[in-house]
Amino acid sequence: MKIIPVSARFSRRYYSAFLALFLAFAAPLFASPAAPDPVEGLWLGQAGPADNRANIGLEIVREANGELAAFYTVDLVKFYHVPTGEPVKSTGPGRYTYAGGLQLNLEGERLLTTGFLDNHATVELHRVAALPQPEPLPVAPAGPGPRWHTRTGGAIFAAPAVHDGFAYVGNIDGVFLALKISDGTKVWAFAAGRPVMGEALATEDAVFFACDNGSLFKLNRVDGKELWRYDLGDGRVNRILPNPYVYDYDYQSPRPVLADGVLYLGSGDGAFHAVRADTGARVWRIETKAKIRTTALVHGDRVFFSTLGNTVYAIECATGHIVWQFATGDAVTSSPALIGGRLIIGDRDSKLHALDPADGREVWSQNWWGSWVESTAVELDGLAYIGSGDLEMVSCIDPATGRNLWRTDVGGWVMRAPAVTAKSVYASVAGAHRLGSFWLPQTSAVVALNRATGKVRWSWLLPGQPGGFLHGFLATPVIAGDTLLVGGIDGTLYAFPVE
Repeated sequence: MKIIPVSARFSRRYYSAFLALFLAFAAPLFASPAAPDPVEGLWLGQAGPADNRANIGLEIVREANGELAAFYTVDLVKFYHVPTGEPVKSTGPGRYTYAGGLQLNLEGERLLTTGFLDNHATVELHRVAALPQPEPLPVAPAGPGPRWHTRTGGAIFAAPAVHDGFAYVGNIDGVFLALKISDGTKVWAFAAGRPVMGEALATEDAVFFACDNGSLFKLNRVDGKELWRYDLGDGRVNRILPNPYVYDYDYQSPRPVLADGVLYLGSGDGAFHAVRADTGARVWRIETKAKIRTTALVHGDRVFFSTLGNTVYAIECATGHIVWQFATGDAVTSSPALIGGRLIIGDRDSKLHALDPADGREVWSQNWWGSWVESTAVELDGLAYIGSGDLEMVSCIDPATGRNLWRTDVGGWVMRAPAVTAKSVYASVAGAHRLGSFWLPQTSAVVALNRATGKVRWSWLLPGQPGGFLHGFLATPVIAGDTLLVGGIDGTLYAFPVE
């Protein structure tokens, strides 16, 4: 009989156990990989009319943890390979849910996605070899550069008011200034005490503006002396400026509107006021229960305004009686503009609306593909000119039909109204240092476009990019004779030549 040493017997026994254990755990590594889910791959489709069409893409992949992940692309708003944030889950043969309850239906080589950009819209996608990729902006002429620039201190969020060769503008330091348009020289300064976020109204003898201390001020236009102040009642209302962590941006205040000796404006506590311009006495006040941060529009015997409570109002100038209300899908942060018989107004539900001013009936609407509609429309020769946020475009729109006559990518947010002349459209462009790696860099610029074609005539890039979240220009540009005035987030008022 052959005798096997104890050490060899011990080794063989444990070797056999180790081999069995290894094979048990390693078998999945050597097994044939599971077949991919039919929904995996690249999918692409289109949505919207010819003048407002977006390429919609989905990439669905199996991740290391075994879950299906989805990344979306919407080229019109420069969303490329953006994670949806939640796994794709099967709910039945060819049926899936993703991104918080959105639906996918796989029918052969068609993938139908419902609710992606609109609660009721279905977009049909097809398999493709590649999805759209970002393209660089064409290089534009550098532009003339500013004639002068004057530091005011804190950031300027609103357009200057201009009158008789002077500009009047406030900043977030709570300082309100009068400057000469010819050279930017300071004439006087008034310490309002809290941020001045809205545009002023300048008349022959006075300047009116709202301040975050809750006051509507009337100053002597010549020397800046206070004539009266009216309590708007919103001095304790907080606001959040554009921020990477909180998206309910609140960076506007209304400009007082004067009609027949009465000033009309809303306040942050949800009230809308009618105030006598000569004495500062209240005519009437109504409650809406939502912040009012945009400028009203007076037309005939009615005044129109919007709120962050998703509502557009028409009220009687004489009494404050509500004539009609129009409910939007989200906060309304653009001011109403009456163009071509339509009340043009946008909201944060990515919709641009045209309403009948008589009864508030919606005549048409335009979907902006996830981009807030912050800008107010401006009219010239019966056409509407408007900026956009994540669309990063300036558009010329036929107000009768809602059709885009031209659209121009300017490389950043155009959150406020452009300025329009016979030949040009001027836009202030802002950018942000956003957190997601998928966001593309944005421009800080003042841009001039050909009014007839939308082609960029020149673009003046703001030298340097401050380290904060926001940079560039978030104030409406204003034309005063042959000068374009625009305030910067850097606290500087710039003056450019215009044709």
